[in-house]
Amino acid sequence: METLTAVLERIDSLVWGIPLMVLILAGGILLTARMKVLQLRKLPLALKWMIKNEEDGEGEVTSFGALCTALSATIGTGNIVGVATAVCAGGPGALFWMIVAAFFGMATKYAEGLLAIKYRVVDENGHSLGGPFYYIERGMGKQWKWLAKLFAIFGVLVGLLGIGTITQVNGIANAVRGFFDPDNTHMVSIPYIGDYSIFVVGASIVVAIFVALVLIGGIKRISSVAQVIVPFMAIAYVAFCLILIACNIRSVPGSFVIIVQGAFNPRAVTGGVVGTMFVAMQKGVSRGIFSNEAGLGSAPIAAAAAQTKEPVRQGLVSMTGTFIDTIVICTMTGLAIVMTGAWQVEGLEGVQVTNYAFANGLPFPEQISSGVLMLCLAFFAFTTILGWDYYSERCLEYLVGGQTKAITIYRWVYIFVVFIGPYLTVSAVWTIADIVNGLMAIPNMIAIFALNGVVVKETKDFFTRMKQGHL
Repeated sequence: METLTAVLERIDSLVWGIPLMVLILAGGILLTARMKVLQLRKLPLALKWMIKNEEDGEGEVTSFGALCTALSATIGTGNIVGVATAVCAGGPGALFWMIVAAFFGMATKYAEGLLAIKYRVVDENGHSLGGPFYYIERGMGKQWKWLAKLFAIFGVLVGLLGIGTITQVNGIANAVRGFFDPDNTHMVSIPYIGDYSIFVVGASIVVAIFVALVLIGGIKRISSVAQVIVPFMAIAYVAFCLILIACNIRSVPGSFVIIVQGAFNPRAVTGGVVGTMFVAMQKGVSRGIFSNEAGLGSAPIAAAAAQTKEPVRQGLVSMTGTFIDTIVICTMTGLAIVMTGAWQVEGLEGVQVTNYAFANGLPFPEQISSGVLMLCLAFFAFTTILGWDYYSERCLEYLVGGQTKAITIYRWVYIFVVFIGPYLTVSAVWTIADIVNGLMAIPNMIAIFALNGVVVKETKDFFTRMKQGHL
């Protein structure tokens, strides 16, 4: 088992290594150059359209609902735990490179949203299906259908192997246990499984029930729940981060200096603990990509369900997801960690780092600060479970030709995995899920490079029509 784990970890490091990061960044840089920094020029318009839905577009959910569905999967424990891991491993400079990756990732996410609408399929009942599998097949040609199926297979495996189930429900259960039963004093014995805190058992039951209630209703219910929870949890989390920053306002200028200096000369900031600029860049870029999923091809699956007639409009709305996820939320987390010095405290890792920042930076008792972080983690992880179910179901739907029986069976299997998730701690399963998640990006980025001319043409045509008042 140790040999298998070592092999999988080696494959994981290769998949999420330099080639994949270069591939995704290169796509974002190419699109940024060809569209003349559209993500910066059109960001105000994108934010306006983010909350202003198109009235007569075809699709299953509003553009805002599609965005919230995509954000439900991207805004997860990585925004709290992942940022802390990146800053501790790569130094404060990792945050700088995370933002850089997100900036170019906005162009990639724009292209994904645009292509998702342009090449989607909408049947007579208004059911929409689209994403990388369709813009590969219909955009690149039937001869590339094998690549589209490869993407869909990876997408189903990600759902089945737990990137949206096991890891997320584990995060919820551990957060609840850490808050209510940190010393494991309230234990129950589960036959053939082992001894667990009663709060872990309770969390698995409650989460599975709520997930089932939402998923049985399909995309419309997932979208309606996401439209309530995602804005609420994002605003609440950012609000507490802003309170923390306001209470430590004198540390802000120095923290920015540390972040920028650490991006180019980490050893000057960390005292030689972290290493080179390359390490800071690698940790920041990889965490940025993993957090906002720009280039992975997951978000356009949700974008394809949006009620819109204009691919460019949905591309702009999709683009705001990367802005919100990384440039706003991840930056807030990273700044809180740097300002409070949490990244320098020995013995802390993962969520403990962010918890330290909240406990020592907020003007509230430690119990309240820890409670706030626990709730944020729970909501973030819960919505990620919902979002990834939708992604993997649509991938399966493409593979089986829309057979509803197969999709229904898969949905119930997914709910069952959520229920047993807290009791599955096999690291090999998580590593495999991580690998197939990264592999999704390869077919998707091939399509982005192949169809970048289509993206540029659609963009020019749209803004020409808009300027002439023909929209």
